[in-house]
Amino acid sequence: MNTALLSINYALMILIPIVVAIFIRRRTGAPWRLFFIGAVTFIASQVLHIPFNAVVLRSGLLSTDTTVWSSLIIYAVFLGLSAGVFEETARYLTYRFWAKDARSWSRGLMLGAGHGGSEAILVGALAAVNFVALLAAVNNETAMNALPADQRSLVTSALAQIMDAPTGTLLLGAVERVFAITAHLAMSLLVLQVFLRRNIAWLFASIGFHTLLNMVAVIAASRLSPFATEGIIGLFALLALVIIFRLRTPEPEPAPEPEALPPPASAAALDLRPTDDALDRSRYS
Repeated sequence: MNTALLSINYALMILIPIVVAIFIRRRTGAPWRLFFIGAVTFIASQVLHIPFNAVVLRSGLLSTDTTVWSSLIIYAVFLGLSAGVFEETARYLTYRFWAKDARSWSRGLMLGAGHGGSEAILVGALAAVNFVALLAAVNNETAMNALPADQRSLVTSALAQIMDAPTGTLLLGAVERVFAITAHLAMSLLVLQVFLRRNIAWLFASIGFHTLLNMVAVIAASRLSPFATEGIIGLFALLALVIIFRLRTPEPEPAPEPEALPPPASAAALDLRPTDDALDRSRYS
């Protein structure tokens, strides 16, 4: 039963962003190109974001002891702020230098769907691969015997932790991705306002929203149950929906096509016979 639910969970994490993008495309006509640009934007942001986090956490400057409230808050603020700065700055640079034609509500949505959707697809795919690898390793006696005893224990305990999870929590990954994609749609529109309203403060608003969302999620995951944590993230998703519809503006009207020039008159229709006046003038030319 758990295996089937986990399979559904991973499949939904991969399929949901595609369904969201198809919906945006059909309802607004926003081009698929922006979905892929948003996906590249997310991946590019992680090229710098992940190493930065790794360097800071390995430096010992931050305590990762989440059992202490002060350490947990500092740790959560750091993770939230680094995610906000790297991802929202990447989104801004994409609007500024790459997706220069993304200057409407629908196009901002499609860019956000690509950004949040690629994250969902990567998380779902990696989780599925990890789960299949654990299953294959545990069921392969030869492979297990080849591992050192401590690693065998790690593999079996990791699989047991997944398989023994309460049934009701096995689909929370897909639910969380729905909430996260909704937040990414809102943040994409917030950054878009920098260019529509010519005010850089909107970028900082998006960074702040991203920081707060991730910070609260980290703290909740450490202190509350999975259902309570997703409930809190769901409240942020509702706020994101409010932002999405408050920032909705009419789509720009397409430029009217220029009227066609009248066809030129044929030579046969022209009276080319010289007039007396023209003949008189030609005597002095």
